[in-house]
Amino acid sequence: MTLERLWAGWRAPYVTASGEAATGADGTGEGESEPCVLCRVLADGSCVVWRGEQVAVVLNAYPYTSGHVMVVPLRHAADLEDLAAGEAGELWRAATDAVRAIKAAYRPHGLNVGANLGRAAGAGVPGHLHVHVVPRWDGDTNFMTSTAETRVLPESLPVSLERLTGVWPS
Repeated sequence: MTLERLWAGWRAPYVTASGEAATGADGTGEGESEPCVLCRVLADGSCVVWRGEQVAVVLNAYPYTSGHVMVVPLRHAADLEDLAAGEAGELWRAATDAVRAIKAAYRPHGLNVGANLGRAAGAGVPGHLHVHVVPRWDGDTNFMTSTAETRVLPESLPVSLERLTGVWPS
């Protein structure tokens, strides 16, 4: 089977920004003045579903499925053990609220909840931890995914944002 390519030039800024080798505690790459991609998303606010005192829930700009969100500490931290008790508590409460909102808005058959900690574990932004909450449906890995290695997302990010903010539990 030959690998096909779906050109997505609009992804270039994201891929370049999230490929930083390391980030410092202030949210910038070591020796860099630019904040990491998650810090920029938090500062921009356009994809923020909910913002708490120490944590926010944001849409994944390149979702696995419609409704895919990330729970992100506002403070730039790389590892779970770097979080203060209050941050960790709010992070898991927000993840639980994200599950409730996704269930209400999308009625998925199941969900994936998880974090990739460190580049070797698959973290796209290893310097700023985040927890993914992804709705799943029976058969959501379909022909396009299996044979064309392509995902089809039926909903735009602004529609996802509206659906989730409309049912957010807190």
